[in-house]
Amino acid sequence: MDVQSLPPELTQPTTQLPPSDSVPTEAINATFGSDCIDLISSALPTTVILSLSDEFFAPASSLLSPRPPISRPGVYIPSGAWYDGWETRRHNPAPFDWVIIRLGVASGIVKGVEIDTAFFDGNHAPVVSVQGCFEVGEGADGKVNGEGYGGWKEVLGKRECGASRRQAWLVGVGDEEDNSGEVGKEEEERVTHVRLCMWPDGGIARFRLWGRAVPVFPADAAEELELSAAVNGGVAVSCSDQHFGGRANLLLPGRGVDMGDGWETARSRGAEHEDWVVVRLAARGTVRRVVIDTAHFRGNYPQGVRVEGADVKEEEKGVLNGADEGRWVEVLGTRKVGPDEEFEFGEGELRNIGAGTAYTHMKMTIVPDGGVKRFRVFGSRV
Repeated sequence: MDVQSLPPELTQPTTQLPPSDSVPTEAINATFGSDCIDLISSALPTTVILSLSDEFFAPASSLLSPRPPISRPGVYIPSGAWYDGWETRRHNPAPFDWVIIRLGVASGIVKGVEIDTAFFDGNHAPVVSVQGCFEVGEGADGKVNGEGYGGWKEVLGKRECGASRRQAWLVGVGDEEDNSGEVGKEEEERVTHVRLCMWPDGGIARFRLWGRAVPVFPADAAEELELSAAVNGGVAVSCSDQHFGGRANLLLPGRGVDMGDGWETARSRGAEHEDWVVVRLAARGTVRRVVIDTAHFRGNYPQGVRVEGADVKEEEKGVLNGADEGRWVEVLGTRKVGPDEEFEFGEGELRNIGAGTAYTHMKMTIVPDGGVKRFRVFGSRV
């Protein structure tokens, strides 16, 4: 397969690669976990790999898995040793191998790039770069996928990768909010597709594109939508604990496949213990109904759940904490839930949701601990 063209400056050798935007491995979760989602996670059903240059040793689809990479030493398949990731042939005659991906959201603003080369040692990608583009409408995928497409813009320039290492970089695009009121800046930052380039070949376990979803909201602001959904821009910003399953899973589409794609806390031993999670809604809105799903949690579901809301000003969002009792208004009193079931609570059971009452954040508390698959908040924008 022919390699798609890149601007000349991206094909030249790099003698010194900038380290200033690198995020330490131990800080990756903290850097991106409170205000970003993985825009290309395979947990988002519209994420699609459109094309690639090669995947002889290991499939590119593994790049997008939300689960940590694993190792199976001594296991061989017809192409060679088994790896949990994307691996191409040796001796690539082209400058780089590549894969083109359509985001799992309508469009997104990229805040960071993560490349995990876990268990690739001696066959890892030595250098990577990432380009993005914004193409919508009928035929957008075909246009981006076409040979010679010229709409790629740099998201992350060439960066060195280490062997068997989780590494990430902040990107310049979208690092700062635009409060000028001018139309166009956010438009220029949005991407719908990305291309990961691996120079010249090798293996990568995971590729994560951290950023903010930019949804297409209904034209009628009164129309109901899922205010909490990750694809609409909702983010699980903080929680008391996520020992077994990450809080971000709560906002994913669908009901998942097993306990691994839900939120689960450690077993509590103290009296009157409660765990909580705070969700920043995609838009300030009025709440009409709440759905709490315990799918696949059969012996470890919570004994009860409670939901509260807060209407937080823009300048205060960074300091909101689930333990700050003074900020929260009760929306749903403690209710008993059961195993492996969706529990819907409507206007007849919810409190403080009348006309003129709007929220920017919701907090779900579980009593005393356990696992929840999804937390969905439905309403309309204000």
